[in-house]
Amino acid sequence: MAAPREPEVIRDKAAMRAWSRRRRAEGKTVAVVPTMGYLHQGHLSLISAAAAASADPVAIVITIYVNPSQFAPSEDLATYPSDFAGDLRKLASTGVVDAVFNPPDLYVRGAGRRGAASGGAISCLEEEEEEAGDGHETWVRVERLEKGMCGASRPVFFRGVATIVSKLFNIIEPDVAVFGKKDYQQWRVICRMVRDLDFAIEIIGSEIVREADGLAMSSRNVLLSREEREKALSISRSLVDARTGALKGNTDCKQIKNKIVQTLTETGGQVDYVEIVEQESLVPVEQINGPVVICVAAWFGKVRLIDNIEIDTRS
Repeated sequence: MAAPREPEVIRDKAAMRAWSRRRRAEGKTVAVVPTMGYLHQGHLSLISAAAAASADPVAIVITIYVNPSQFAPSEDLATYPSDFAGDLRKLASTGVVDAVFNPPDLYVRGAGRRGAASGGAISCLEEEEEEAGDGHETWVRVERLEKGMCGASRPVFFRGVATIVSKLFNIIEPDVAVFGKKDYQQWRVICRMVRDLDFAIEIIGSEIVREADGLAMSSRNVLLSREEREKALSISRSLVDARTGALKGNTDCKQIKNKIVQTLTETGGQVDYVEIVEQESLVPVEQINGPVVICVAAWFGKVRLIDNIEIDTRS
């Protein structure tokens, strides 16, 4: 394990870009791990993946920025957990993080409400603005992959994610970017955006990291009561049961989804969705006969949790 060392904290966009260009001039590979902070072991696993991303020396940048454009006004932007000092201690303890990009704001704030996302939805960024003005109005959309699953119940989410990640890529100019596969649809959206817009960036999807009892690690887990957290274990358990059943020949997707919904509902969860989709295209399937992923989103109390499990019955 590397010796602890304090990463450089950079808040200015031009300074961040200059930093990256200096590292590349030194012959280093620049790797970025975008986060919204309140870091946990899952985030630290992304950093390990970044450190192993190249045979060349790697300069690792962690971004900590809670992006307002991916939250709707009814969502938890105001209560999203934060502990910047704690995050810096965790990053220093890894001994491999070189810089933390923590900008105060990445949007031009005008006095105008701009075009809404599909269905007339607006983000927290737009809600802050009044009629008429010259604020941020350029958005990146991955039109098919953003539909369904999280995109159905969070219509501004992937527009906000694709836009902020594009901005971060333009500022940091990384060679490599690492995303967690817990946010499976997000990972696929970013992969498609990078392909379609010719970003010269390798995207690495890092496996889900779980608590000892199986709960997928998430910054939102801290918001669960003890009782809600216990009930939320039904998500990972139902996914493991579904994979076990599929590998034994139970490949009917309707039956699998109904069983997961029943399990989560009986334990007190409110199901947002359960979908079984092809791993790359995210197209729903009726029968598991190739590589698929089961994706789940459910509410326990006031906390929305997501999880997934990949299955390939051919292996």
